[in-house]
Amino acid sequence: MRVQKHFDIQHHNTFRVSAHVRYFVEAEKEEDVPSAIEMAEHLGYPIMVLGGGSNMLICSDLNRVVIHPNLQGIKEHHYGTEVIVEVGAGVNWHQLVRYTVERGYGGLENLALIPGTVGASPVQNIGAYGVELKDVFVDLIGFHRDHGRMVMDAGACRFAYRDSVFKGDFKDAFVVCSVRLRLQKQAKLNLSYDALQREIQKRRHEPKSPAELADLVAEIRGSKLPDPELIGNAGSFFKNPILSAGQYNALKAEFPDMPGFPTASEQVKSSAAWLIEQCGWKGARRGDAGVYDKHALVLVNHGRASGADLWSLATEIRQSVFERFNIMIEPEVNVLRDA
Repeated sequence: MRVQKHFDIQHHNTFRVSAHVRYFVEAEKEEDVPSAIEMAEHLGYPIMVLGGGSNMLICSDLNRVVIHPNLQGIKEHHYGTEVIVEVGAGVNWHQLVRYTVERGYGGLENLALIPGTVGASPVQNIGAYGVELKDVFVDLIGFHRDHGRMVMDAGACRFAYRDSVFKGDFKDAFVVCSVRLRLQKQAKLNLSYDALQREIQKRRHEPKSPAELADLVAEIRGSKLPDPELIGNAGSFFKNPILSAGQYNALKAEFPDMPGFPTASEQVKSSAAWLIEQCGWKGARRGDAGVYDKHALVLVNHGRASGADLWSLATEIRQSVFERFNIMIEPEVNVLRDA
């Protein structure tokens, strides 16, 4: 366990904003995690878990003990046509996807090129192109600040759209150490998502393997989303809003081009990107804080924007969408600040 004091986490968040934390603790094995939690308790500071920093906006210095779970390793457990992969929280998510599709295992190919670590995936219930983590999730092992070591299945994680118990009751109280996922040796590819179908029709070639589908997803994502190594960003900044059927139909009558996708709960998911673009924000800038010119859902740091600068821009965008459509879009990223 490595401990650093008054540490700048600029290179540990994909927005590349500078912010100092009271202590930065790198945990490389499971037993390091309870030791780090105990240290925070002894010093009287709250804990914060930081994986790849790909889903957060830090708006101030943080008076916290930041635990960085850097546990590595992938183990396979085979059961007939299924394989359970047990993965350390510090493994890069896209590297895990490549590992599985290269072996022909199906289940993660639609989630290619999502930034971040495996440990962060259940926190956000990551999803893309018609698949969510919960679809393949078995369980995870981690440590709770008050309850110690826990094994949690999908029910205990309370997965919802880009949500889980780790963003609610367990927020800043739980550290994921490893995750187990159920994959298929005889992959059934999910090609139902509209963006995939459009690209398949354009190319006149349907992916035949998990690796081919992962490559296609990565190409589509890469064409729309900026590389955080080149320009600071956290991918999609806002959640797609979930509307009642009545609210959506009323808006659709006024704005005929407004997209909508029925959900299992008889509500309608619309497009935050479409709403933002209709308000004229695509490509806009406020100093070094901006909206990506290829995708209105992505906020970017053009250089020296602070977290507060980016949040000020996000607040402007939310207000303009609300004024035009009476919809308050919510951030998908975790917005962090200490007084």
